[in-house]
Amino acid sequence: MPARIPSWAWVSGLTVGAVAAVAVLTVQAENGPHPTAAAVRPSTSASAGAHRPAASPKPAAPPEAPADSGTGRRVVYSLALKRVWLMDERGMPVRTFAVWPGTVSPDPGAYAISQRKDANKGSDGIQIEHIMYFAGKSGVFIAFSNAVDGSSPPPVAAGIKTGGVRTGKADGTALWAFASKGTRVVVVD
Repeated sequence: MPARIPSWAWVSGLTVGAVAAVAVLTVQAENGPHPTAAAVRPSTSASAGAHRPAASPKPAAPPEAPADSGTGRRVVYSLALKRVWLMDERGMPVRTFAVWPGTVSPDPGAYAISQRKDANKGSDGIQIEHIMYFAGKSGVFIAFSNAVDGSSPPPVAAGIKTGGVRTGKADGTALWAFASKGTRVVVVD
């Protein structure tokens, strides 16, 4: 019967082989092309010794919640900005996002989530979810919702009255988790 090679010998051999492979790759990398930094000439307005690279532009911060939107835990909906804020108990924004309103908008004022539905078909024929009714006007129910497929609403055909205030899919999920039945909704201009 042939002699067995001990496991420590196998491990040592594999380790030596791996180290040799890394050494070969390192030598090849050392001899290959190297990227070089482009020369940067300081502008004449730069102060001596204080050259800093240009900062990348910061993304625009979302607008603050309207000052006339009340206090405490609530959903704030701005008609003019087409934006919603979820405000915590301290009156601090937890999340804000843009929305796509329907053709019928609620009047400014205070409302409450009166009914919640998991899913349905919107008046525009799109499958929607996270439906939260909070107002009505001109015989049209007004509710927050989002399209199941995550799409934004297409332009509404002339003459169709829609009361859906559509959100993006992730925003609809966040709004659904935040606003239970009875949650205040404050609509401002």
